[in-house]
Amino acid sequence: MKAHTTTLILPLLAAACLTIAKPAAASEEIVKKARCIACHTVDAKRVGPAYKEVAAKYKGDAKAPAQLFDKVRAGGSGNWGAVPMLPHPADKISDEELKAAIAWILALQ
Repeated sequence: MKAHTTTLILPLLAAACLTIAKPAAASEEIVKKARCIACHTVDAKRVGPAYKEVAAKYKGDAKAPAQLFDKVRAGGSGNWGAVPMLPHPADKISDEELKAAIAWILALQ
């Protein structure tokens, strides 16, 4: 009975892990494609804050995705110091990709 249960469960677990990993990998690819990595890294400050710093700052804030979306689109300075963030228009990163990237960043720990 154990072998049968294992045979059934292992493929399901593997599929679940792939399903979870794909959005994260896809979102990381989005930030690379949009060249966000020119100024940001996951865990170290570069020109702008590390993504993990952003996630920590906005942890539990239900308004954060919309605020960050607007900030990325418009650019600006003041939230993380005097260095301005350039605006990132929709022709550089689509709304869907930007929302996915922000969700990925906010999920980092």
